[in-house]
Amino acid sequence: MKNNTINKKEIEKFSKIAEEWWNPEGKFKPLHKFNPIRISYIKENIINSFKLNNINKPLDNVRILDIGCGGGLLSEPMCRLGAQVFGIDASERNISIAKLHAKKNNLNIDYKCASPENFKTETKFDVILNMEIVEHVEDINFFLESCSKLLKKNGIMFVATINRTLKSYLFAIIGAEYILRWLPIGTHDWEKFVPPDELIRIQDKNNLKLENLVGMKFNLIKDEWKISNDQSINYIGKFIKN
Repeated sequence: MKNNTINKKEIEKFSKIAEEWWNPEGKFKPLHKFNPIRISYIKENIINSFKLNNINKPLDNVRILDIGCGGGLLSEPMCRLGAQVFGIDASERNISIAKLHAKKNNLNIDYKCASPENFKTETKFDVILNMEIVEHVEDINFFLESCSKLLKKNGIMFVATINRTLKSYLFAIIGAEYILRWLPIGTHDWEKFVPPDELIRIQDKNNLKLENLVGMKFNLIKDEWKISNDQSINYIGKFIKN
């Protein structure tokens, strides 16, 4: 019986650069650029699924768990949109940065240092965010199984990750890490990238059915990300728990 999804090397890697989380020109610059498209996709899909209609706080009272929350780049916007947000991360350093930043901004977010298999909670969540995390865990099958146990029936799990293709090797590793230096060298391991069909198969075993899957593409000229039909590099899936 497996009981741990934490990849210590990956945690150390991100803990070392934790101070950089909120610097839009720092080591997490790509995530800052990525954030607007992630937020809008998540927000629209939650509103449509749960038929929400609060204009001022569109995600009012939606209970969200942000897994691998890092410094809180997604947790904070979700909280500002009215959601009740919980963030977990296996790095103590990340959690302390996230807590400090939320406090500075008067945001009520419940952060804990935990991984999904050892996160204790009384009630389940309406929405789980697994954004850019599955390619960094020790055992993706056990990780997603543990996550699914934390999700309510008819709840939504969003998973954003990188496809395992030649194109993703050229762009996400050679391009982003070695040529453009967007990310520290060694941030990604191509072998750990996840093809959509593999992700769908794993989710299926956990009673999570795919509702939609979109690609995300970076436009170098406009310097921005957009939703695309091209899933050969970055993609995001929306799964509903049966």
